[in-house]
Amino acid sequence: MILAGDIGGTKTNLGLFEVVDGALRAERQQSFPSKGHSGLEDIVTKFMAGDTRAVTAACFGVAGPVVNGHSVTPNLPWIVDSHSLARMLGLKKITLLNDLESTAYGLAELKPEEMVPLNQCESAGGNAALIAAGTGLGVASLFWDGNSFLPSASEGGHMDLAPRDELEIALLRFLLKEHKHVSIERVLSGPGLFNIYRFLSSVGHPEEVASVRERMEREDPSKVISEAAMAGESELCAKALDMFVSFYGATAGNVALLLKATGGVFIGGGIAPKILEKLTDGTFMRAFLDKGRLTPLLETVRVQVIRNDKTALLGSARVAARTR
Repeated sequence: MILAGDIGGTKTNLGLFEVVDGALRAERQQSFPSKGHSGLEDIVTKFMAGDTRAVTAACFGVAGPVVNGHSVTPNLPWIVDSHSLARMLGLKKITLLNDLESTAYGLAELKPEEMVPLNQCESAGGNAALIAAGTGLGVASLFWDGNSFLPSASEGGHMDLAPRDELEIALLRFLLKEHKHVSIERVLSGPGLFNIYRFLSSVGHPEEVASVRERMEREDPSKVISEAAMAGESELCAKALDMFVSFYGATAGNVALLLKATGGVFIGGGIAPKILEKLTDGTFMRAFLDKGRLTPLLETVRVQVIRNDKTALLGSARVAARTR
């Protein structure tokens, strides 16, 4: 039995899998609120309680940098350690990956209908890129070795924010009053959308809607902002989401240039599937392509949104299957 996990800042997905005729078969899956638990060991213990089936291999994708099987998660007060988890599970070793690396491995498990294209070009082949906004921002590369993709983790979400116009420069100044270092993640994430909203509100672009503001006091602000924007309930929320999606497209374009991702760019994370209507209105792709002399290169890059929110979990299971 394979134990796989996808550990995010908001939720942790765990699953038990079997390999049948070379394919993964899900036996049981469960989602837990990450911030309601003291650590991954706590969640694994609850998930495995009462299940007597022997786990022979395990892999976990975690939202944070992994160095020598050890990760201090930036969006959770956790330390995730592969040696501690292996001892708890009675295994010689387990595999600990960055969650975007797990997602990259999981791409091979997806069906065509689990992707939504944002443009109509065909892949030219070569390296690919993955970018995913959720509680934080993740980036991974997929190196094409001539036969298959070899995923590699990064911490690209913590690169410096690069404003492109006067309004974005003003946003950077606004955030520098609160943070010594302003990374891309400060605007391109769930909390980042709220940061954009707060900034636009502070400069009067445009006025807040009282009912929307009241909802934000009771619910997740970023969820309220995106929902109000999509429903046409708030011009301010619509402006914030527009700015967010433009940042998303521009950053995806930067990543595509960095990795020369002629094999395609994949958009993952929990936010993208919820704002598909906005992602497909042209805002994202205009920012993606706005790269001056390199625009013609990016016009050949296929961009797709991942709709399956269990892709990272599938990727962890895929990796664990190889280590049995």
